[in-house]
Amino acid sequence: MLKKKIRKKLLNIRKKKNYKNIKFSFSKILKEINRNNSKKKIIGGYYPINFEINILEFLYNLENKGNQICLPSIKKNNEMDFYLWSQKDSLILNKYGIPEPKKVKKVIPNIILVPIVGFDKKLYRIGYGGGYYDRYFQKFSNKKDFLKIGIAYSFQKINKTPINKFDKKLDIIITEKNVLK
Repeated sequence: MLKKKIRKKLLNIRKKKNYKNIKFSFSKILKEINRNNSKKKIIGGYYPINFEINILEFLYNLENKGNQICLPSIKKNNEMDFYLWSQKDSLILNKYGIPEPKKVKKVIPNIILVPIVGFDKKLYRIGYGGGYYDRYFQKFSNKKDFLKIGIAYSFQKINKTPINKFDKKLDIIITEKNVLK
């Protein structure tokens, strides 16, 4: 099945599922973040859309514990950068209607929490099809201290993600049931 069809099917399932009754434990994510040996943690999050797992409260808690938080901001040519963001900061809507931070201080996160539409056991993901995250990961593929954590519901797992030479694996995928490494 083509990525486009898989994406459409999974987005419909996620919309129909009563996701509010699925308990997601952020302690699994915190455990992986704490394993990262960076002295100064800069955590890249995302603003949840289309029934993605809402990580905002978790990001607020990380910020309150002294971590720096950043969110992606898209650019031309399907690229993006991350900019520092605090829960006190206002957000602006990008061309897709997704809230993103004002482009004040660009940073390179050492931990990125990645939204997922679909994924497989080999840690490949399906996103929305723009390639933003894959391009960003490629840009920093030689960076030693760079942890990519996918966040998804277990029902988003598929047998095999169709991949091409541009697709990048995640390091970890965390669902409400499992931690895949």
